[in-house]
Amino acid sequence: MELTEKTLSSKLVYDGGLLKVYYDTVELVNGATAWREIIRHPGAVVMVPVDEEGNVYLVRQYRYPYGKVVLEVPAGKLEVGEEPFPAAQRELEEEVGAKAEQWTFLGEMLPTPGFCDELQRVYLARGLSFGESHPDEDEFLEVVKLPLSQAVDMAVDGRLQDSKTVAAILRASLWMNKEASEPCHKSPVM
Repeated sequence: MELTEKTLSSKLVYDGGLLKVYYDTVELVNGATAWREIIRHPGAVVMVPVDEEGNVYLVRQYRYPYGKVVLEVPAGKLEVGEEPFPAAQRELEEEVGAKAEQWTFLGEMLPTPGFCDELQRVYLARGLSFGESHPDEDEFLEVVKLPLSQAVDMAVDGRLQDSKTVAAILRASLWMNKEASEPCHKSPVM
């Protein structure tokens, strides 16, 4: 069955500093027309930094849309023209003050496919060394270190609510468990 919708028109209705909102008219697979509001996003990187003792480093930060502090994996949006892997390295250093010797790409995620084209690229960062963090001028973060196994429990029982954090923690944990159980497992290390 063909499921693709055809764009008939597209109108920019909001051009913000981070997001662009479009109002599109589409032709559905049955020939009828419908509208779509689409947010265009530059993309983001998501990192799961895990040290040799099995601890993960998360960040607590206030999230204005929800009016509360949220515990999350470090992440950040791509700058215009920026490649994802260097962005992941930059964001890990900015938010956590860490550099990683070993990077494993854990795939891509579509966080809100119903109305936004954001693509998140997920990385497992290991072989960590720490220095000073230097968040953006408008970023206020608290780094939280906890066992990865505890973060997995928090992802499963709902104490972690941020979807990218839940998915990234579970992906990293499953990857590391698979890696440990398969002696010949080849990791796509960067």
